[in-house]
Amino acid sequence: MQSPPKQIASLPQYPLVNKKIAAERTGLSTETLKRYRLGGLLQKDIHWVAINSRVIRYNIVLVLDWIQNKDTNPQGHINAIERYLESLPSGWQKPRIRRLSNQTKP
Repeated sequence: MQSPPKQIASLPQYPLVNKKIAAERTGLSTETLKRYRLGGLLQKDIHWVAINSRVIRYNIVLVLDWIQNKDTNPQGHINAIERYLESLPSGWQKPRIRRLSNQTKP
């Protein structure tokens, strides 16, 4: 029996789950998840993806992180999103931010 290819074994753990499993793991109802999704609280292609017009999957790791950090540590959640995006095979790169110096004019 062959072991799985190394590239599959090393994929990050960001499972996409259906609404029923997302509801069970978060303690929220499927309707609440839908309301958060349609209201923009959960972001498309970050917290959830549309496989087609009828199939939605939730990134359960980021949804749980959002629930935990949305009020008390929003920057922590932004950091989690950046780590997720950097882990994608598409190679998303965070844009470099130029820092302005605190120099004063003479």
